[in-house]
Amino acid sequence: MALLHDGVGCTVIALCLGHQSVETTQFYLHADLRIKEKAMGKTRPVGVAPGRFKPDNTLLGFLKSL
Repeated sequence: MALLHDGVGCTVIALCLGHQSVETTQFYLHADLRIKEKAMGKTRPVGVAPGRFKPDNTLLGFLKSL
């Protein structure tokens, strides 16, 4: 994951790991939430403030009651 965070491409990482295809390396990408959060930060809708969703107490109370 450190290589990926440093900007090394998936193809290069796949070769270093000895994977036959880049698709095998995709499992590592799906496991890393930091990459997902960074990508989602770049694709947020216009007019929406950046940041994480913070549920209010009403929603948290409902979820706890389930």
